[in-house]
This record gives sequence, C-alpha cells and structure tokens, in this order.
Amino acid sequence: MAFSPQRCLVVGPSWVGDMVMAQSLFMALKHRFPDLQIDVLAPAWSKPILAAMPEVRAAIEMPLQHGELALGKRYQLGKALRTKAYDWAIVLPRSLKAALVPFWAKIPVRTGFKGEMRYGLLNDIRPMDNSVLTMTVQRFVALGLPKDATLPPEIQPPHLTPTRSLSVVEGFLLALCPGAEYGGAKRWPAEYYAEVAQYYIAQGGQVILLGSAKDAPVTAQIAAAVNSPACQDLAGKTSLQEVLGLLAQATQVVSNDSGLMHVAAAVGTPVIALYGSSDPTYTPPLSDKAQILYLGLVCSPCFKRECPLQHLDCLQKILPKHVISLL
Repeated sequence: MAFSPQRCLVVGPSWVGDMVMAQSLFMALKHRFPDLQIDVLAPAWSKPILAAMPEVRAAIEMPLQHGELALGKRYQLGKALRTKAYDWAIVLPRSLKAALVPFWAKIPVRTGFKGEMRYGLLNDIRPMDNSVLTMTVQRFVALGLPKDATLPPEIQPPHLTPTRSLSVVEGFLLALCPGAEYGGAKRWPAEYYAEVAQYYIAQGGQVILLGSAKDAPVTAQIAAAVNSPACQDLAGKTSLQEVLGLLAQATQVVSNDSGLMHVAAAVGTPVIALYGSSDPTYTPPLSDKAQILYLGLVCSPCFKRECPLQHLDCLQKILPKHVISLL
C-alpha cells in the first residue's frame, strides 16, 4: 500500500540558519502530500521563524537546552504527543537523543539519517552520501522523499513571510549583522563593518545593527566607531519576530555566515554574505539576490570556532572596499 501520511512531526534543528533551510523540506512535503499536517518540535526561540512558514501547522516547544539529555523530560514529552496521532516523524538532527521523542510518542514511521546508534529508535534509516548530498538543504529535503528517490533538479528555497513590520526609517536602509553564534572565526572585523556603515551614511542612507544580546558588545563597538545618529544599534533590543520585519524592510544586508544571513535571504532582501572558516557551497544563502565573498584560502574552510592560526586571514583579507563595491 502506498505511503500516505496525514500528520507529520519534524524534529527540527537547533540553529537559526538550519531552521530557515528546513522550510525547503516543508515545501517539498506539501508538494508531495498537499493535505499533510506538519508540526515542528523545536526550541522556543524558533517560534517566530516557524510562524513565518505557512507550511507549518504548529510549533511544539522542546523544553530542553541544546545538548541536554534529560531522559525523563523527553519520555514525558513523547508520551504526551501520543494523543496527536502522528503517523510519520522526520528527525533532522543526527544525534541519538533527537530520535527519542518520536520513539516514545509511538510514531509508526520514524525517518532519519544513520547517526549515533539509533537503530530501533528510527525504523526508516537512510544512509547519507556526502558526495551526493553536498548541501545541508539537500540533506533536509532528501528525508522527505521516498528512500531510493533522487533529489529534484531544483529545490525550492526558503521564503519567510514576516508577521510583524517594525518601521525604523524611510529611504535606503542597510542592515548589518556582525554576530556569529558559532564563534569568532565567522566574524568579519568590527572596524570593517564600521567603514561600510560610514560609507553608506555618506551616500545618504541609514544603517541598523542587528543581532542578539550576545552580539551587543560588537555592535556597540561599531556604533561607537561610526558615531552618527544615522546608525542605530538594535542588537538585543528587538525580538526575533521584529528582526524578521526589519530585514524584510532593509534595502541591503551585509552579514557574516550566520542565522540572520539565512533569514535575510529568505525574506527576499539582497544579501552580501561574508564567509571565512565555513564553506559557502555547504550552507549558502538560498537566494538569487545573494552575493558571496569568500577567499578560499589554503587554510579554509577549517570549520573552527576560532582561527587555529590566529590570523583570521580568511576574513581579514576581505576588505571593506570589496563589500562597498557590491552595495
């Protein structure tokens, strides 16, 4: 009998950018099964992003910190989800603990890639060929296809529809996203961001600095260097829902390889994406309005949180003039 699921639980990723890219999976699922109800088990912070995805019926909060095992909490959550009568689960993370809730929820088909000893927890285990599935978004979409199916020639890119607009300026607006949750090896120098901001303001534009409270020290450094009322530091002062609206309003975004870079691409704003320690072929901004600056030095991509050689040439040698030339 053909597989025809009605209700699917997706165990979502723990990073902003990955959650954005997961929308391509949700789109593929709705294309394959138009009446499928998709719920996403995800961290609380991701709710504004999931609310901007029309394919998602509901976001179910994962009441645990990233990396926390908490077997008792996972069991109770799985037990509580049995009443939802899901007939399919797709587990995007490759950890053992990510597969526990669908198992304890007694979801009959549980799909995921081979990872940490998950035999039994998953009953539709897929091998992952890195030479074929070279991009994160491809890996996500592949889990929504039949086991032996090949990827479609084109994957639908994420397209977020913000639910809240927060108007800050009229006219040309440049949004700078200088943070990177992963680590310093992904951060373009603050003084370079400041130089780009000063150039944009000199052309008559306005600048906003976006990020979480963790990014506030670097945005404060940039704002101090720019020293202009045309540069607003909003890091840690806006909700993620508001940031979605601001990025959609912006004329242009300059960003490190970060979650906000993926958000900006998904709301359709032109993005200049700066890559250093990471690989733009693996997690690129999925937008035809994105421009990537990447030097591809011998030492990169290293995927380290901090530069192991302590020079950060992969980003230091991308100069402000290179970004300004693309504005």
